[in-house]
Amino acid sequence: MNTSTSNSSLAGQHAVVTGGGSGIGAATAAMLLRAGARVTLMGRDAARLATQSDRLAAPDSVNSVSVDVTQEAAVEAAFAAATTRFGPVDILINNAGQAQAAPFAATDTALWQRMLDVNLTGVFLCTRAALPAMLERGFGRIVNIASTAGQTGYPYVAAYCAAKHGVIGLTRSLAREVATRGITVNAVCPGYTETELLQASLDQITKKTERSEKEARDALLRQNPQRRFIAPDEVASTVLWLCTAGSESVTGQSISISGGEIT
Repeated sequence: MNTSTSNSSLAGQHAVVTGGGSGIGAATAAMLLRAGARVTLMGRDAARLATQSDRLAAPDSVNSVSVDVTQEAAVEAAFAAATTRFGPVDILINNAGQAQAAPFAATDTALWQRMLDVNLTGVFLCTRAALPAMLERGFGRIVNIASTAGQTGYPYVAAYCAAKHGVIGLTRSLAREVATRGITVNAVCPGYTETELLQASLDQITKKTERSEKEARDALLRQNPQRRFIAPDEVASTVLWLCTAGSESVTGQSISISGGEIT
């Protein structure tokens, strides 16, 4: 990271980014770091987290903790480790997630539970781990990376849509609960974004439909009025804004970053 471009708008604050090893999480972590925050990257893949930490090139301000966000005890231990290194969490970015497609009739209980565990229960567990210290200090910023799938319905991803709708419901409920406590809670809802998750979706489409990757991309792009995929930095910029001064009155919102797909 080129520290000459840094600013100090988040100086002294500790941000945790789950799913921080790649994609939106990595882009968000980089922006928070440039804004002066100390950043803890969390995710299941320790090697990927280490690689991303090296890319950020700020060893005194970046920490990484391997954790499965679906496991209660592991989440509690991970947040304890993060707090030991950088102090209480001021900013929590719940970005860890997973998508898997299947027709509704072929969605078994294992797939259903997996989508709920990773995409919704993980948000609950991480938020529960970070919130007490925020309440004690009267300040916090929680941003849940949901999806346009939490704002509308898509075919063949009923479990994923249900989980992301749940994230938005959790966001709205908690935002009202802590509205007078100096804590804001918001959801950012990207459309199809150029990440490994998108590539996995394209691979699934090509495998199941025998269409080429270009045809699969074109089919997804037709859903976007701008006819393009979202860049991770575009999502990260919105997250950063929700964490900095001037956004204090924005809470309980689900902000679509989707090129006009959701209006």
